[in-house]
Amino acid sequence: MESLQYYAPASLAEATQLLAEHKGSQVLAGGTDLLVQMRLGMKSPPALVDIKNISDIQQCGFTDSGELVIGAAVPCAQITESVAIAAKYPGLVEAAGLIGSTQIQGRCSIGGNLCNASPAADTVPALIANHAVCEIQGVNGSRQVPVSEFNLAPGQNCLAEGEFLVALRIPALSGSDSAGRVVGCSDAYLRFIPRTEMDIAVVGAAVSLTVDLDGQCTQACVAIGAVAPTALIVPEASQALVGTQLNESALISAGQAATRASKPINDKRGTAEYRKKVVAVLVRRAAVIAYQRALETFSD
Repeated sequence: MESLQYYAPASLAEATQLLAEHKGSQVLAGGTDLLVQMRLGMKSPPALVDIKNISDIQQCGFTDSGELVIGAAVPCAQITESVAIAAKYPGLVEAAGLIGSTQIQGRCSIGGNLCNASPAADTVPALIANHAVCEIQGVNGSRQVPVSEFNLAPGQNCLAEGEFLVALRIPALSGSDSAGRVVGCSDAYLRFIPRTEMDIAVVGAAVSLTVDLDGQCTQACVAIGAVAPTALIVPEASQALVGTQLNESALISAGQAATRASKPINDKRGTAEYRKKVVAVLVRRAAVIAYQRALETFSD
């Protein structure tokens, strides 16, 4: 690894200035991907801008309005250990808990998992299913981008030169619908891997649901990973669940929609045909888990 400059700004303004002054520099959060890529010669930035000392990027919790804010440098272990987050977004916690080993989870950040733009990233479908939005900072100010639009291709995200991810924002869950009726919300994430631990997803599926007191699904969002260049929202799968109590017909339709939306590749972890079959199974299973969890919120 060649010599390079290292900076550890204490504010968003300072980080923005450093990135503007040092073209081609890389943002360092957990570094579990970036440092490996540098050692392999895949990346050779002239400078690293370590954002871990910036308080805005380390925040993790709920606002007074119920919005969940997760700073870009928050380690995945902090997500998995949060009882408050698990109570509302168990699927997101499941996804964060599947990344690497315990040691890696203490270092890797949820923001880095997104910015690395891997099609198989576990947290990305879970974030998409929960309608998460990226807060981005750059020399021209700040902007927001839905997580579903953040990654453009494998290894490529929408960040412009000098921009960096500040936080992820997940909208507050509502306890009632537009008509004032009580509803329950929850989510789930499942993946399939060749081994039992520490492997890259062959297929991932996240489902978030809202149900009413009659057990009818009133809102749904289905997102899938590792079956296309980027994680995908599957509107047809979501629509198949809405207006039902997740009967067999609805689940089959949702799974079939996920299969149709998939654009997988053949690689050493599985064939495209295999992935298309597995994604349907995972969507059905994740939907059932999310549905059961949503119903359980009525008794909490």
